[in-house]
Amino acid sequence: MALQTPEALALQLMTLHADSPQPFALFDPHDVLCFANEAFCQAFDTRPDGQTRWIDMMRANLAKQRGNVVSSSDQEAWLAAAASRRGKQPFRAFEADLRDGRWIWMSETTHANGWMLCCASDITALKTDDRALRQERDKALRAALTDPLTGISNRRHFMQQLDEQLAEFAQQGTPLALAVLDLDHFKSINDSLGHDAGDQVIRNFAHLLQQCSRRGDGCGRMGGEEFMLLMREVDADQVQAILQRLQDQVSASRPLCKHPERGYSFSAGLALAQAGESVEQWCKRADQALYQAKAQGRNRCVLSAPAQCPEALFLPPKDSKA
Repeated sequence: MALQTPEALALQLMTLHADSPQPFALFDPHDVLCFANEAFCQAFDTRPDGQTRWIDMMRANLAKQRGNVVSSSDQEAWLAAAASRRGKQPFRAFEADLRDGRWIWMSETTHANGWMLCCASDITALKTDDRALRQERDKALRAALTDPLTGISNRRHFMQQLDEQLAEFAQQGTPLALAVLDLDHFKSINDSLGHDAGDQVIRNFAHLLQQCSRRGDGCGRMGGEEFMLLMREVDADQVQAILQRLQDQVSASRPLCKHPERGYSFSAGLALAQAGESVEQWCKRADQALYQAKAQGRNRCVLSAPAQCPEALFLPPKDSKA
């Protein structure tokens, strides 16, 4: 038998995936749905159009009561929590209930280049005696990794990601950047408008932070009004662009319906990963850069410069209404 060419094998593989009763989908590094077989399209009421992101697909499913069964009353928090776990490991698998009554085992395989293959298997007919117990266990595990107010990663989960990514950096040299972000004058919001208003601002910032993050990045709430953002495969210019975009969105945001005139701002300290340093040393450099941003007037970002270039790099904020 003649050896098949890679092109012929790829064609056969795509044909079999397209015809399989198992749902298959392929997402690009920006989490845009690029391929889905008919089984996946039926289960999640979607079609690959080169524009639909995973989170857009899930939002549409929630609105139409299709796709996954979501028991949480706060659907946006559920989405934020799901997005914070998505694509952070080379492989993960989990159980899920679908609105059509099926019980599936979903797996996500993420390549180093950011492409993700999603595969689902129907396990409805399998033994269900321990199903509720497993679901409660998985729910507890997810809660242990999630900030309850915002739905994004909590400190524990984020620090775990830092450890894993810094270990990968030490082995492969994958560029990494860490940002420590702190809301400016947050105490005045709590004192003058109440803690409910403060919670709304924190949730709004977490939402914008996640919007500006890529799937392979990580973001978490460290506590109070302090957040962290971990960015992979970026240089100083790309980091500046990401945080400038976040800064622009925050500046334009007015999250308080009862006080539409009230905005807010944030300061950030940035640090690119360096060979031979620990997570603690990396975080300390980012913290020191944050202190510089606060000392220079807030509402700005400062990059921790390497020892051979002691001049810090500032990102001047655009005109702000905060």
